[in-house]
Amino acid sequence: MNDNPNPKSSASQFKQILAWLQEGKTLTSIQALTQFGCFRLASRVNDLRQRGIDICKRMVKNPNNGKRYAEYYINPEQS
Repeated sequence: MNDNPNPKSSASQFKQILAWLQEGKTLTSIQALTQFGCFRLASRVNDLRQRGIDICKRMVKNPNNGKRYAEYYINPEQS
């Protein structure tokens, strides 16, 4: 459920994120913030999944500090 108080903003982010992922690119939270001004990537991914888009997630480990973060992508078999 989209609980963003500014639905116009989240709808725009939704479209931008979808287009980005459909190009075969991956997306992390930091990228979403810098590219689209999206602070809540997981919520936008949930919106996409609710619309039937097969968004996959893999956990990536940063080689510099060992921290893990989520990287999202569209299942290539869906395209």
